[in-house]
Amino acid sequence: MKFKELDPLLHSELRLAVMSLLMSVEEADFGFLREQTGATAGNLSVQLDKLQKAGYIRIEKTFRGRMPRTVCTVTEQGVSAFEAYAEALKSYLSPRD
Repeated sequence: MKFKELDPLLHSELRLAVMSLLMSVEEADFGFLREQTGATAGNLSVQLDKLQKAGYIRIEKTFRGRMPRTVCTVTEQGVSAFEAYAEALKSYLSPRD
């Protein structure tokens, strides 16, 4: 049995954490993601940008009153990539024949 290739974009701890969170909610704002992951604002911003450029998440920047609000949602492509990553990871955890 051959190991399946792991998506290098999702193999980053922070990006994987973000995708895991987004898979379980309809949407999440920047503050929630930062709080849940413990990431710095700068690092989280860079990683969200990478996920967006890959087409895995959608980022919407709006204002709530005068406060900027960044909301992230996972795309269909992101769901597919996450599920494929999870399946590939299972190949590493399965007992070898």
